[in-house]
Amino acid sequence: MGVNKHFFAAFAAFFIWGFFGLALKPLTDYPSLDILFYRIFLSVAIMGLINTIFRRKKLKENWINFNLLTPNQKKKSIILTLSGSVLIALNWFVFIYVVNHVSLKAASLAYMICPILTTVLAFFILKEKLSNWQWFAVFVSSIGCGLLSINHVEDIFFSFITAATYALYLISQRNNNHIDKFLSLSIQLAIIAIIILPFYPNFSGVIPVSSLFYFYILIIVLFFTIVPLFLNLYALKGINSSTVGILMYINPIINFSIAVLIYHESVTLLQMISYFLIFLAVIIFNEKLIFKKSN
Repeated sequence: MGVNKHFFAAFAAFFIWGFFGLALKPLTDYPSLDILFYRIFLSVAIMGLINTIFRRKKLKENWINFNLLTPNQKKKSIILTLSGSVLIALNWFVFIYVVNHVSLKAASLAYMICPILTTVLAFFILKEKLSNWQWFAVFVSSIGCGLLSINHVEDIFFSFITAATYALYLISQRNNNHIDKFLSLSIQLAIIAIIILPFYPNFSGVIPVSSLFYFYILIIVLFFTIVPLFLNLYALKGINSSTVGILMYINPIINFSIAVLIYHESVTLLQMISYFLIFLAVIIFNEKLIFKKSN
């Protein structure tokens, strides 16, 4: 039952992220960096308020538990939290660079490569075991990604770098269990805010005055930043990184469906085959949980 609960948390995180484009679409007139700045700063402010108003007892418990850790455990916890902050900050920065200076296709391809990369890295770094069916799912998803990368070989390098930063973030947080997940996420976002703060004066645009901008930023912060990131970290408490990684495909599958069904974007037969193979790979990878087979 515990596994199903954590599996659902991972599924919900990427399902929610699949609709991120609907919140971003009304903000197309605003620079990407401005959206990032306000997204992070407001996330830190809201999480800080939640921690200080509603989670004081939990904060005290975390401080007591942290002081009971051995020096090595404290060091490991601090390193994993800091490295998680750096990795997710790098992921967001690289993603924006790729979108603005390389191509949207490279950015999209990055999140198609990421689940495969997460699964393979988790196998080698965390020694997570994969069944033959799961390896077959990785193979099927690789074919799907390969089809999508046809005629875009030059984008693969940038896609790989973007994917690697998030894959390493997931893997690093798999063993970061000594700090409450909500507090851990709060600390990581606060560190990211500190990292980007010096860039704000030179790289931000004119301060937005439209109430609509702040309305959509609030939606992005609550429903597309804090909730899914927390669900992601929570899921890692009960299922391995490779499972969380492969469920990431839910995000681009929903994005693809919204692009076709809502925004009526054109789609090729090759794209349809690719996304069908990726959807099939998610089913195959999680066949024991989906079909409730016994081990």
